[in-house]
Amino acid sequence: MAIKLVVAVTDWDWFNHLRRLPTPNEVNFWAPSNTSFKALRSGELFLFKLHAPKNFIVGGGIFTYATSLPCSIAWETFDTLNGATTFQQMRERIIKYRKAARGDRSDFPIGCRILAMPFFLPESDWIPTPSSWSPNIVSLKGYRTDEPDGRALWDAVCDRLSRTPWADPLVSGAFGAPHIIEPRLGQGGFRVGVIDAYRRKCAVTKERTLPALEAAHIRPYAQERKHQLSNGLLLRRDIHSLFDSGYVTVTPGLRFEVSQRIREEYENGRDYYRLHGRRVRAPTTLALQPDPESLQWHNEHCFKG
Repeated sequence: MAIKLVVAVTDWDWFNHLRRLPTPNEVNFWAPSNTSFKALRSGELFLFKLHAPKNFIVGGGIFTYATSLPCSIAWETFDTLNGATTFQQMRERIIKYRKAARGDRSDFPIGCRILAMPFFLPESDWIPTPSSWSPNIVSLKGYRTDEPDGRALWDAVCDRLSRTPWADPLVSGAFGAPHIIEPRLGQGGFRVGVIDAYRRKCAVTKERTLPALEAAHIRPYAQERKHQLSNGLLLRRDIHSLFDSGYVTVTPGLRFEVSQRIREEYENGRDYYRLHGRRVRAPTTLALQPDPESLQWHNEHCFKG
């Protein structure tokens, strides 16, 4: 089966910042506008090249997910993994590429392409762009491994990574014969995936104010050591806090329950008791719905009853 690859143009500052970080497990390859991205499936190879005249592919990663977010939420989610030192620095780049007025205080919507297992090649290993790459390309170009240029790119990446000690597991596990790679979600990818799975609404209250929503782990990440969307719930920030501390829970039957301990310990909780017994909204896609066994675990081991 042919695998798709994408080569996308990035700037030096984004690349130079990220290559100095100690092996990040994910990065946000953002676009200054919120254009949709459908060029790859999850698990295919996303490569990036520098602007001309540096016509070299300098790194890449495993494409995980694409969405659109306000730039403030992208920064809150990925922080310096957006390829900038500060949010202000990131906004200045967005303003430059959007050709917006410097005083524009908009929370610009940007396209987010989340890459797992990113790699950044040393200059001696930079890969020249294929002859089919046109100097007129300002965004990206797709390739396939059943075509000469696509296969040459795949092989070139394999060759470079095979000589990089930290990438040995990536090479042996992913870059033999071309095939879809199972990406490992990072914290940012988990949050974004949960946000979209729940259609950007709190599962309990239907709150849609994105800065007030958080992706909750049903079982703590420290216990599972992996991010799975079926272990997530999108909750309003205060409800997330109560969920983590065991004052509220969601039953395997997807009902919201509130502990009597809120009233006993804080002599309050009226607004939460109004929600007691409410049906919790779940994603329509079965694989994204909260895992019943994880919900049962939370009921038995976290909920204060």
